[in-house]
Amino acid sequence: MRTAEKEWTYEDYLKLNDDKRYEIIGGKLIVAPASRPRHQRVSRNLEFAIWNYVRSKELGEVFYAPVDVVLGEKFVLQPDIVFVSKEREEIIDEDRAIFGPPDLVVEVVSPSTLGRDTLEKKDVYEKFGVKEFWLVYPEMKCVEVLVLNKEGKYEIYDEGCTGEGKREIKSKVIEGFEVKLEEIF
Repeated sequence: MRTAEKEWTYEDYLKLNDDKRYEIIGGKLIVAPASRPRHQRVSRNLEFAIWNYVRSKELGEVFYAPVDVVLGEKFVLQPDIVFVSKEREEIIDEDRAIFGPPDLVVEVVSPSTLGRDTLEKKDVYEKFGVKEFWLVYPEMKCVEVLVLNKEGKYEIYDEGCTGEGKREIKSKVIEGFEVKLEEIF
């Protein structure tokens, strides 16, 4: 759901005084609906798998929504899951937000956010240099892992669905991390 047409900035966003979740994409303020139980379950399962691996290897930090990722004055997003490598932890402001592109973001796609997640957010993450972007489709029980190529464009690194015989999905950015699809769904 979009709000009235006005060019929104991060400073405007900070002045919002209610309990709704918002994102700013290209200066447009978007109200993010509450997640449904299926979405939450899938997000939790994947976040725990990533966090357990990252923590055991001391690779960095993992966050889950809602956490602000400020990519620019007119780009504030709240990915479902965020990974910031140990080498780049300076982009984390403990009291405010993550300022800069995380190493990896995950969007769990709901029917109501399909276009925004797969088109708008994908373009934003690509533009700002998020190295790895996971799209997770709970309805279809599928995952698509996109990584930036040398030209700075996303290309498919790994993908699969539970019904296709694919057993696990792996990350390029989090070296050695792979998760079984059945653990996610």
